[in-house]
Amino acid sequence: MADTGAGENPQAPLTERGARTRERLIAAAREVFEERGFLDTRVAHIARHAKVAYGSFYTYFPSKEAVFLEVADRLFEDMTRPSLGPGADTDSAPGSASASTEPAVRVRRANRAYYEAYRRNAKMMAIIEQVSTFNEEFQEMRRKHRAESVGRSARAIERWQRAGLVDSDLDPEMTARALAAMVDHSLYLWLVQGDDTSDTERLLDTLDALNVRALGLRPTPESP
Repeated sequence: MADTGAGENPQAPLTERGARTRERLIAAAREVFEERGFLDTRVAHIARHAKVAYGSFYTYFPSKEAVFLEVADRLFEDMTRPSLGPGADTDSAPGSASASTEPAVRVRRANRAYYEAYRRNAKMMAIIEQVSTFNEEFQEMRRKHRAESVGRSARAIERWQRAGLVDSDLDPEMTARALAAMVDHSLYLWLVQGDDTSDTERLLDTLDALNVRALGLRPTPESP
């Protein structure tokens, strides 16, 4: 059952104090979700952790679902920002330092940046997997962020195809989806499920190699 308050949720006051309180609630909500999980978290837990009155929570959010969506949206922004993924820096101007970087090097750097982002957010990623099984609004938001990330990677693959670096027979979108799913689920098993955390560099090197070989890119000294 949704943990909702009575009445409509008015727009949070656009005052400096109101903005600080809202940010404090978001930070507290993330910590409580990570500690208790989504289902066992109540608005009272969040308000108490943020040191605000129970009723004040509803000035900013209509429910715990709403604040969870805010927390998750920010997490996805961190996880899928343009500097991550195979398409990282692919919109750089011709002749710039990033534009001249070989694709295999970009893939390697992007995988490691994504790993670090995933590691920062591993606790919340565990909660997200739970919520994704039953909350349709959350599922839609997650699809939106994934589509944006896959789209950037697909556009990078298309550019590499035009440059003759990637086989033209590959479907850019499906290739981007498949490689993203491989990396994402591997890191989920590694960092959330604790599959085997003893040799991270070996895992990342293997993911790099699989990405590079799947795309048919020429390996570089920085990529296996």
